[in-house]
Amino acid sequence: MSDSPESYPYQRVAGEFRARIASGDWPPGYRLPARSRLARELLGGNGGENVIRRAQELLIEEGLLEARAGSGTYVRRLRPRHTLRAPFDGLVPDGYDGTWEASSQPRTPAPVEVAARLGVEADAPCVRTAYAVLTAGGEPVLTVTSWEPMEITGATPVVLPSGGLLACLTVPERMAHLGIAVTRVAETLTPVVLDRDQAQRVSAPSGSPAHVISRVHYDADDRPVETADLLIPAAHWDLLYIHQVTPAEHQDGAAGQTGSVLGTGL
Repeated sequence: MSDSPESYPYQRVAGEFRARIASGDWPPGYRLPARSRLARELLGGNGGENVIRRAQELLIEEGLLEARAGSGTYVRRLRPRHTLRAPFDGLVPDGYDGTWEASSQPRTPAPVEVAARLGVEADAPCVRTAYAVLTAGGEPVLTVTSWEPMEITGATPVVLPSGGLLACLTVPERMAHLGIAVTRVAETLTPVVLDRDQAQRVSAPSGSPAHVISRVHYDADDRPVETADLLIPAAHWDLLYIHQVTPAEHQDGAAGQTGSVLGTGL
């Protein structure tokens, strides 16, 4: 007997499930039959419900199926893709039909990495705000964890980004209410593979690609006033960066110069 993964009963059943989804026999939104029925059909019974369960769990991780508590297992509907345009100051892009929710926790000690980004001591009190971007149906598809030093926002109307009259404003807009001009945003983009916990938080398949954008807002004195980590699953979002290019001025004698781009120091 082969020891390849394809030889395992649950892998063979998973292959049959994929074929039915690909052929359209199980269309998006289709509710799968009971495990006992599938076990009889595909395995001849004999206590095969655990095999069916493992196959379903595999396809849930792959994003082909979804489990609904108290209802059953369904073929997952494809969600429309959306575009995030840099810099990512706002939470919901123009034209997005969903919404967002947020919760702020003041006096949260800054972890070492966050403190380094903000230029404060480790464990310095910050306001930690967790945001979730939701579909129209209420499913989370993007998360943001933001940190602001309380030495800047404490005892001001903008201390809680998730509450009050200024809750819907961007970081630059909120800081402007304190007389602070945000002049620069730095973003570091890191590709990641979603673990199971991350996948659940953004309604994406476990093991699928995503990006983490680590962002820092700076004021006119180059002081960090906010930092955040955005978890953006590739299953739902495209990232758009547009860079303005200043046309190069032609200098005397430039027409006679040759060389590769790598050799110009650009």
